[in-house]
Amino acid sequence: MENFEAYVKQIQRYPLLNAEQERKLSEQIEKGSTLAVNQLVNSNLRLVISIARKFAGISKTSIMDLIQEGNMGLMAAASKYHYSFNTRFSTYAYSWILQYMLRYAYNRTSMIALPHRKEEILRKIMAAKNEFFQNLNREPSVAELSEFCGTTPEEIESTLSYSYTVTSIDIEASEDGNITIADLIVDNNYNPERQYLCLQDKMSVRKMVDSLPDCERKVIYGRYNFANDLHVPTLRELSADLGVSAETVRQMEMRAVRRMKKAAAASNEFTFA
Repeated sequence: MENFEAYVKQIQRYPLLNAEQERKLSEQIEKGSTLAVNQLVNSNLRLVISIARKFAGISKTSIMDLIQEGNMGLMAAASKYHYSFNTRFSTYAYSWILQYMLRYAYNRTSMIALPHRKEEILRKIMAAKNEFFQNLNREPSVAELSEFCGTTPEEIESTLSYSYTVTSIDIEASEDGNITIADLIVDNNYNPERQYLCLQDKMSVRKMVDSLPDCERKVIYGRYNFANDLHVPTLRELSADLGVSAETVRQMEMRAVRRMKKAAAASNEFTFA
């Protein structure tokens, strides 16, 4: 903990940047200035500490280790940030920092057991990625990973398919803490437009059923369970209730369906086939 407190005091000497200063540094980075990258990184080291503090309690990982990994994510963000993004650098860097921390936490605490050889190769792959980024400031290719790990490209691709990250969906995913990972997950099952159109179709069908003659309406209500009863009556039960034969009930059903199809085609109200 003493190391952490000393580190916090050490980075406080770097001043925070305003939007215009970030823009100027971005322009210099675009021209290849390493000094500008370092200045942008140093002025945002506090952001890494802020994220690490939140994540350390959840992942049960050393906060200094998280800060080290987060700083690598910060460096990656600084090298890719461009003033044309029209956003503050801290907002852009947040996801990069969190991504590196999550990857580190995964490597430290695997929640899903993998074959020993896959675990070993996966550790080598992560080590290779870190080394490549530190030395070349980029991610290695599959061919470079296979050479570094002493295996085939096919095995590298197979091992990478086992890679996963386990984290809480309640982790904050924005700098101000108003958005969590759960808020960013797309709900593909909910479609307000489709639900509305489906409701309109149901209302149109019920309107047509209610316009049928009494006997035909009773048959359709019974055969298609418009009342949402637990028991759907059979042809024999409907025939007994209406005082006609089962065959008559079947013919009434067919006649009612034809009548409704004709009405639907004429009205052109339906949105779904």
